[in-house]
Order: sequence, then structure tokens, then C-alpha cells
Amino acid sequence: MHTLVGWHIEMEFQEEGDRTKAVAMVRLSDGTEVRSHGFSTRHHADAPQPRVGEEVAGARALNDLAMQLLTKAHDELKEGSRAPDYPLM
Repeated sequence: MHTLVGWHIEMEFQEEGDRTKAVAMVRLSDGTEVRSHGFSTRHHADAPQPRVGEEVAGARALNDLAMQLLTKAHDELKEGSRAPDYPLM
């Protein structure tokens, strides 16, 4: 099997009190960067577990990233399937 392209996704997390924010970014082979965000909030009755907050916020950021990539692909397919404009005679 021959790999033509690879993607690396960067994730960063920021925690403030009970809230965790994740930022995901992927750079595509055409140079486009797609960024997304995800958040999680710990319920006040739950014990602090930063890793769980990161997992939830990270999953939400990756889900948003996936939706953006699907939308981008859909839009590119629509652009490519349009019939060329021919001048009217």
C-alpha cells in the first residue's frame, strides 16, 4: 500500500476551573487549515478529573472538525459537478 498524503491533527487544551476548552487543527495537503473547538464543563458534584474533561472537550472538537471536513468535501464535489456555462447563441 502506498500512502499519498498524511494528516497530523494538533490538539491543545485549556482548563479554567470546571471548564475545559479544546482546539483542534488540521493542515490539509492543499495548505488549507481547518480549526475547531470543543468544550466540557464539570458538574459541581463530580470530583475533578482533568483527563475526563480533556477527553470530552477533545471529542467534541474532533467531531466539529469532522463535520467541517465533510462540509468542505461536499462543497468541493458540488463545485466539480456543475455543468460548464456555455454561451447562448
